[in-house]
Amino acid sequence: MRSNFVREKALSGQKTMGCFLGMGSATVAELLAHAGAEWLLIEMEHNGLDMAEVERILMAINGTDTVPMVRIPSADPVFIQRSLDIGGMGIAVPMVRTVAEAEAIVSASRYPPQGRRSFGPLRASHYTFEYEEYFEKANENILIMLIIETPEAVERLEEIAKVPGIDVLFIGAFDLCLSMGLNPFEMPLPEIDAVMARAVAVGRSCGVAVGAGAGTPEELKALAAQGFTFLSYGPDYKLLVDAIRPGVEAFRQVEGT
Repeated sequence: MRSNFVREKALSGQKTMGCFLGMGSATVAELLAHAGAEWLLIEMEHNGLDMAEVERILMAINGTDTVPMVRIPSADPVFIQRSLDIGGMGIAVPMVRTVAEAEAIVSASRYPPQGRRSFGPLRASHYTFEYEEYFEKANENILIMLIIETPEAVERLEEIAKVPGIDVLFIGAFDLCLSMGLNPFEMPLPEIDAVMARAVAVGRSCGVAVGAGAGTPEELKALAAQGFTFLSYGPDYKLLVDAIRPGVEAFRQVEGT
């Protein structure tokens, strides 16, 4: 089982950069991995991917040095179990609200005695060729990221951050706006900026990484300057949209001349 260098960087306070994968394309995932993304997070919450499709994307990423992760649709232990068994080296869980939920997520991702994960990592153990090694290393190798996007989670931020096994708190700014009764299309907003600043402070005091998403290089640099260390650039579809849009606009100008 290869070491999860992204988790090591996150826990040591180093910056790491990756991308959310919303398009469900193994080819795009492989391209982004070769482009230099340190981690890639396969999206299951907001698209129609099933586990077989996730597995194909994991196979594409596993041929590179990039760390593959999965954003599961909910904290259901079944999603945690299957995402890890097919080769995910980390999971991201949306809409976490309480300490009890955070503790249950960690437990579902760890083998006894640290947790209650069932043993059967067929693909993750290279089809049993590394069965014992996987068992020995998995508990300290799996990255757990909680997405903070509700007022309840913000209220309990310190307590959630102190749960053993939580590695990253990621601010889901868009859904956080919605859950706070704010218009996300009006960002930046002082209420969200305050949450983000507090999250960075909590992360530093509790020894967990804090992440957020950037859509431009300038936004990425700004987040890093604010103290965020788990940096998402993209998502994949935004990178494609941003690449094609200037060409389309240029063509429209030429076409009209």
